[in-house]
Amino acid sequence: MGTHPPTTDGLQAGLKNRHLSMIAIGGVIGAGLFVGSGAGIKAAGPGILLSYALTGLLVVLVMRMLGEMAAASPTSGSFSAYADRALGRWAGFTIGWLYWFFWSVVLAVEATAAASILTNWVPAVPQWAWALLVMIVLTGTNLISVSSFGEFEFWFAGIKVVAIVVFIVIGALAIFGLPPGDHAVGMENLTGHGGFLPNGPGAILSGMLLVVFSFMGSEIVTLAASESPNPVKAVRQAVNSVIWRIALFYLGSIAVIVTLLPWNDPKLDASPYVAVLESLKIPYAGTVMDIVVLTAVLSCLNSGLYTASRMAFSLGERGDAPKAFAKVNKGGVPAVAIWASVAFGFVATIFSYTSPETIFQFLLNSSGAVALFVWLVICFSQLRMRKIIEKEMPERLTVRMWLYPWLTYATIALILFVVGYMFYDPDGRKQMVLSVVAAVVVLAIGLVLDRRRPREAAAAVPAQAVPAEAPEAAPAEAADRA
Repeated sequence: MGTHPPTTDGLQAGLKNRHLSMIAIGGVIGAGLFVGSGAGIKAAGPGILLSYALTGLLVVLVMRMLGEMAAASPTSGSFSAYADRALGRWAGFTIGWLYWFFWSVVLAVEATAAASILTNWVPAVPQWAWALLVMIVLTGTNLISVSSFGEFEFWFAGIKVVAIVVFIVIGALAIFGLPPGDHAVGMENLTGHGGFLPNGPGAILSGMLLVVFSFMGSEIVTLAASESPNPVKAVRQAVNSVIWRIALFYLGSIAVIVTLLPWNDPKLDASPYVAVLESLKIPYAGTVMDIVVLTAVLSCLNSGLYTASRMAFSLGERGDAPKAFAKVNKGGVPAVAIWASVAFGFVATIFSYTSPETIFQFLLNSSGAVALFVWLVICFSQLRMRKIIEKEMPERLTVRMWLYPWLTYATIALILFVVGYMFYDPDGRKQMVLSVVAAVVVLAIGLVLDRRRPREAAAAVPAQAVPAEAPEAAPAEAADRA
C-alpha cells in the first residue's frame, strides 16, 4: 500500500473513486428514512410523496449551487469556507460551528440508536457499553487514515443501497400482482382511505418539516472530494447524479410503501419498511431490516464523525478554532479535530441516558434547524462566489447553477417559506426558536473573537491554492479502476 499524496491543505488524498461514488449515493440514505418516514406518512398520507418531492427539489437546487463552488474550489471546509470568502468571516465561523455542533449531536443520536438494536440482540451487554463500543470502533477507523473511513463507508453505504433497490423491486412486483404479492394492489391505497391528501394540502408542508432533515448529509461528498485524487471530477459526478438518487431511493421506496399499505395502517408507525415486507409474508423481515437499519446508523455515525472533524479542521486552518484542530497525524488525518468531535458526541451520548427529556432534548432542538441555515448560507454564498469565480478563475466554472441568479433567488424564497412555516407550526416552533438562539450565540462569539484578533490564515479559498483538475486518466484513478 503506497502513501497517498497530500492535498493543498495537508490532508491525504486517500479516497478512491468507488469510495466517493458510494458516499455520494449513500449520503442521502439515513436511518431516518427506514424508521422515521412513518411519522411523515402519518402526517400527510399518500401526499407525503409531494413533501419528499418538494424537499428533494430543494436539495437538488442547493447541491447544484454547492457543486458550482466546490468544483471551482474543492476544500475540506466546503460551504463554510465559501461563506467565509463570499459573505465574511462571521458567516464562515457561524455556519461552520453550527454544522460541527449538528453532526456532533448526530453522533450521540446514532450511537444510542445502534446500542438499542445491539442490546435487543445481546441483552447481557448494557446499552451504554454498546454505545461506547461503536463510538470507539468508528473513532479508530477515522483516526487510522481517510482510506479506512472510505472503506467502511463504502460497505455501509453499499448495504443500504442494495437493501433499498431490493425493496423497490419486491414492492413493484407486488403492486402489479406478481409474487410475492397475492393480488394487484394498483392505486387503491393512494386514492382510498380519505384520498391522496386525507389531512388537507397543508399537511404537505407539515410532512416537509418531518422529512427535510433526513436529507442532511447530501453535502458530505463535497467535503470528502477534497481528499481524492480528482476532486473536481468527483464533485461534478456527485452533483449530476443527485436527481436520480433522490428520485430512486426516497420517492421510489416511499411510493412503494404508500401504494402497498393504507397510509393509516398503525404498523407503519414503527417501521414502514418492515410493515410492507411482513405484509408480503417475507420471512425474517424484521431481523433483515434491523441489520439494514444498524448499518445505516453506523454509516451515519461514521460519516458524521468524518464530517464534524473535517469542518473543525477547516475552522482551525482559518483561525476560527484552536490551531491544534488543523494538525494532521502520520496517517494524514486531523486527529485532534476527530478527538474533539467524538468527545462532544460522547458527552451528548451520556446526556441521552441521564437527561433524555431535558439536556439531550435541548441539544436536539437547538440543532434541529441547522440544515435550513446551511442551505440558506449556500444560496447567499453562491450569489457572491459566482462573481468571484467568473472574475478570478472562469476556467473552473465547470458546474453551473441553472438560470442563475433567478433560480437561486427562488430557492432562497422557498427555504425562507419553510422557516416561516416552522415558526407557525406548533411542533416545529420550539426547534426553530432554539436553533435561532444557538445561531445568535455562535454569531456573537464569532463577532467578539473577530474584533479581538486578526485573521491567522489567508482568505478562504484563495484562487491560487485551488488545485487544477487532474487528468482524466490519473495514475491513482487508473489503479482504482484496476
